Amino acid sequence: MALTPRDAVRSASTIGFATLISRILGFIRDAVVANLFGTSAPAQAFAVAFRIPNLLRDLVGEGAANAAVVPVLTEHRKKRPEEFWNVTGIFFNLMAVVLAALTAAGYFLAPWIVRIMAPGFLEDPAKFELTVRLTRWLFPYLWLIGLTALASGVLNTLHHFTLPAYGPCLLNLSMIAFALGFSPSEPVLSLAVGVLVGGFLQLAIQLPLLMREGLRLGYPRIITHPIVPQVLRLLGPRALGSCVYQLNLLVDTICASWATIVGNGAVAALYYANRLFQFPLAIVGTALAQASLPLMASQALESSREPLKKTVAALLRMTWFFAIPATVGLVVLGETIVRILFEHGEFTAQSTAMTAQALVWYAVGLFAYMGVKILTNACYALQDTKTPVRTAAVALVINAGLNVALMWPMGVGGLALATTTASTCNFILLWRTLRRNVGSLGGLEILASAKRVLAAALGMGLVCIAGRQFLTQWLDHSHRLIQASALLGLIAAAIGTFLGMSRLLRIEELDHLPWISKNS
Repeated sequence: MALTPRDAVRSASTIGFATLISRILGFIRDAVVANLFGTSAPAQAFAVAFRIPNLLRDLVGEGAANAAVVPVLTEHRKKRPEEFWNVTGIFFNLMAVVLAALTAAGYFLAPWIVRIMAPGFLEDPAKFELTVRLTRWLFPYLWLIGLTALASGVLNTLHHFTLPAYGPCLLNLSMIAFALGFSPSEPVLSLAVGVLVGGFLQLAIQLPLLMREGLRLGYPRIITHPIVPQVLRLLGPRALGSCVYQLNLLVDTICASWATIVGNGAVAALYYANRLFQFPLAIVGTALAQASLPLMASQALESSREPLKKTVAALLRMTWFFAIPATVGLVVLGETIVRILFEHGEFTAQSTAMTAQALVWYAVGLFAYMGVKILTNACYALQDTKTPVRTAAVALVINAGLNVALMWPMGVGGLALATTTASTCNFILLWRTLRRNVGSLGGLEILASAKRVLAAALGMGLVCIAGRQFLTQWLDHSHRLIQASALLGLIAAAIGTFLGMSRLLRIEELDHLPWISKNS
């Protein structure tokens, strides 16, 4: 049976719920790490070291799964189903070899990689050496999480979304367990061990399902199979696109490492702010993009472009239905959220101020981040991997220039604003290119929907402001449980207000939610 946009939304709700659980565990993890390390040297060292394999994971692991694996496997499953598992086995062999080579290279090149990633750390030899040690400990995570991403892509092609979505929960649980059971002499190394164990568990839970479906981990022919050139043709530009995206993060990290300009602890502040910002982005934007890629890849094989265009428009309206109120909520309550979640132990009031400043400027661009994910996947579905490379390259130049211009007057907030501005430009360029290639995407209807959503979100924002004032004594209470309960109550009231106003304003996207729709 053919998939529909509504099926994609239902699948996204499954992924989103699993992501919600994972992010809640992630907040607990970050609260534990913040309490142990704050924005001190170990926290900054771990933030840089953990980012390095994650950068390569997106380039080689998730990049392959998103850009090449899902569209190619969707095509084979539809046109040549008898080759599906042979092709899948080839992908696993290729990825295992490439990731192993990168892991080995990363271990030996760690000192030079850290010099590039965080040149400001050279001013503190102890912090630099700790970052190098952690980088070497964490590089094997690249092999584990890269294969996990590939396994998730294969399972998504088969419309299995639940199990891969819950994998990150295991990573967070492992990191929490090892952080709390750390060795007093080397606490941050125990955290690194937790990452490795979590990466192994994520891969281990997916392999049995893949084996039941038909995967055989043998040694199928690789170089001689005609699928390899097709995959490389798609993967090459996507790898370049990931390079550009990751270079944006690299530029941010380089600038944040200059503590004399942006403030001491900026690297860790950006990390914590990005973690909070990623909460709505992952639950909605990433979930919808992940769930809809098989649908768009299937529609791209049809002679008519109308189904694909309608799907893209529907997904953009749905993502902004969540992105706009999330932005308002983070702007109004950002400082309160950061303070209640993290301001304990080594995480000081100064750490809260820096993190909240970055969070607000990240949040302003949430609509663009989510939109870029949908439009980029639409290009991948069309097996057009060059357009996202070009637009991301332009965004990189904008981000680098604005980082240099804004870091002096705005500090860490300027780095976040530069990234937001660059992402907005990326969205605009992707939109114009896709519209030129496939025709109108219903821009006026999307804009009209966004205006109604904004009106409902502004009403919600007023409730947040009033509620924050009313609950001041509870939000500022010395007991953390009372603080958290008051914050959760305020957020629940804000969500209820937004949903109620959405109903009054007759926002159609409200009826597409599986748990609200009358037609479910």
